[in-house]
Amino acid sequence: MISNQVIQEMINDLYQIMDVQISVFEINGKLIAKSDNADSTSSDFIDSFISSVADNIEIKGRHLFKVYDQNEPVYILSASGKSDSYSIGKIAVSQLQRLVTAYKEKYDINSFLQNLLLDNLLLVDIYNKAKQLKIENLSKRIVFVIKLWKKKDESALELVKSLYSSRNKHYVTEVDEDSIVLIKNLDENETFEEQENEASTLVDMLNTEAMTKACVAYGTIADDIKSISSSYREAKMSLEVGKIFYPDKNVISYKSLGIGRLIYQLPMSLCDMFLEEVFRGEIPPNKDEESINTINQFFQNNLNISETARQLYVHRNTLTYRLDKIEKMTGLDVKNFEDAVTFKIALMVASYKEIMEKNSQNKN
Repeated sequence: MISNQVIQEMINDLYQIMDVQISVFEINGKLIAKSDNADSTSSDFIDSFISSVADNIEIKGRHLFKVYDQNEPVYILSASGKSDSYSIGKIAVSQLQRLVTAYKEKYDINSFLQNLLLDNLLLVDIYNKAKQLKIENLSKRIVFVIKLWKKKDESALELVKSLYSSRNKHYVTEVDEDSIVLIKNLDENETFEEQENEASTLVDMLNTEAMTKACVAYGTIADDIKSISSSYREAKMSLEVGKIFYPDKNVISYKSLGIGRLIYQLPMSLCDMFLEEVFRGEIPPNKDEESINTINQFFQNNLNISETARQLYVHRNTLTYRLDKIEKMTGLDVKNFEDAVTFKIALMVASYKEIMEKNSQNKN
């Protein structure tokens, strides 16, 4: 429902223009807003007015009006003070009625989008509600999930809303307390590949304008409204996979998750078996900061020893010694491509297992 402050601001504006005393009451007779010097008492006449079939009446110089929401009265408006207070009261009722309709539509759209994203609606309900809210069924859309470092950041939410207006058929909503969901409408010729630049721009805008850090993940393109929930699930998975395997990235696409997506869907029992096979029951090298930095740099340089040694500011023999130490621990020669791939996957599995265990402990 509309906030009392919004109704009060509307009344103040009308009072300054029309100079008519206006009061607004809830159906139970409680005063929620009034202009200066307006009567704040509802008396018993509101009860009798509510129970009557009349839409408006005049009592002791006060004109009373009912304000409806889907044929049900939700407010009583009182106007008095001038000979034309009836006409001004009708204007005030019209304004308040529009506010009721606008706020209800906004609430309905937001509620519908949240249930749509969470896959809480039957297919027939999706199409019927979308038609009622004038949301196109067949339109290219993609879902962005914006993960914020600050929870309940209203400035970030308002910024995203200002960038993606509903007039352009974009929709912005919230499903949890620390992320924003953007359902972005795509032009006919707009491609999936172009969305990375869009996401990067969004991250930069949030950083500079809202002064908050964010990570943006997005799913694949949905060709109809019922597929929006799939794009949302993909974006959410991208956030989770990115947090585990690609923590340095602030833009993550569902199509770029690579092997991380496969590992994320492995049962923990298979992860344990694989780690036992690779590390032979020893502590995984990702506990050793020097080893993990060395091996990551080595992989980034495509197994090039000379270039890796130069970037790490170590002698070539020192680097070779570190790599040999890893081979002694695991039996894998990471200078060999096949063994390097196995070792890289093992590190990713170990990271996944560690984070999942922490999450499980936090829930308990």
